[in-house]
Amino acid sequence: MPARRQSGCWLLGAALAAIVATLPAAASASTVATNVHVDTLGAFSAALHRLVAMPGGPPGAAAIVQIGSAVHVIVAGTGDIASSLPPTADDTVRIASVSKAFNGAVTLALVGKHNLSLTDSIGTVLPSLPHAWSAVTVTQLLQHTSGVPDYIKDPAFLQQFQADPQQELTPNQLLGFVANDPLLFAPGSRYHYSDSDNIILGLMDEAVTSGTYEAALSTFVTGPLSLTRTVLPANANLTTPYLHGYDVSATAAPDDVSTFLNPGLAWASGGMLSTPRELNTFIRAYASGTLTTPAVHASQLTFVPGESGPPGPGVNSAGLGIYRYATPCGTVYGHTGNIPGYTIFAASTLRGTRSLDVIVNTQLQNTPARPPYVALRAAEGLGVCAALHS
Repeated sequence: MPARRQSGCWLLGAALAAIVATLPAAASASTVATNVHVDTLGAFSAALHRLVAMPGGPPGAAAIVQIGSAVHVIVAGTGDIASSLPPTADDTVRIASVSKAFNGAVTLALVGKHNLSLTDSIGTVLPSLPHAWSAVTVTQLLQHTSGVPDYIKDPAFLQQFQADPQQELTPNQLLGFVANDPLLFAPGSRYHYSDSDNIILGLMDEAVTSGTYEAALSTFVTGPLSLTRTVLPANANLTTPYLHGYDVSATAAPDDVSTFLNPGLAWASGGMLSTPRELNTFIRAYASGTLTTPAVHASQLTFVPGESGPPGPGVNSAGLGIYRYATPCGTVYGHTGNIPGYTIFAASTLRGTRSLDVIVNTQLQNTPARPPYVALRAAEGLGVCAALHS
């Protein structure tokens, strides 16, 4: 075997070994091949099956790996405990903060059409919002360097949400929880993940189109990509069939929280529904710049250190409405998200020819990083290996 080929195969095997080594003991693999016959899809599938078998792990997982036109669907565990049915690639799921990538797609499409500019400020487009925010630009909102406080972390919002997770609040009412707070820092000087940024961007999209954000989403993203089941709903209902979401602990029976909250409380920041199959279609188009102009896409790929929420595999960096995930097996671009009942990761290469998404039906957090979350992040890294090296 030529030396260069042998070295490349050894590096892939070493990368797989490094990722699997991060799994907790309950989820670790006994051996990892280190030659040309490394089965990356098999390693990824095995990791998902171990994950759903862990104490406190999700009941089920659904994933797609697409290489060129070849689509590989991997499912593990249970999508509905009551019926014992497995997950499918066409189940409706809550995509949580991956909605921010759709928000980015709408905004960047409008920039490409000159309805908006990356340098437009809140004060110019939305003069009714707090004067303290007026200098914040579209770029800073997309990259979470705005300094606008996150309404989701506001104590008054949390108290009101806990009292009634089904309540209806307008986007302006959501921003009202932090409207009197000072900026966290000078715009552009730091990274700080804030759901408020995407609420503001959604309102900007409405202002420049003289319509609803939902209409802009259909016009610029879901319509062109024929995503018929990817929507921003007005209530907590889920279209069937859907992947049931659960609150899971290591000691109690899973509690179905699929319709626990009104997704309008996250709106353009985290309220969308999709399916694993449609999410895969979207992330390939988004990462490759299909939905905007080449110049705008090039501007989008300007990165600062910053993790998505929750962090994705490898080293995370924040672009404009997109994250770069540099893993031992290579680099992909996309977004993560979680919400009660669901945790999601979707990413693609910049050419849009290799992609993956991973959806599990419980909310796994990195604060604290319990074993199931650590195992999920490691499995996502193996998914990147499968997408890039199958």
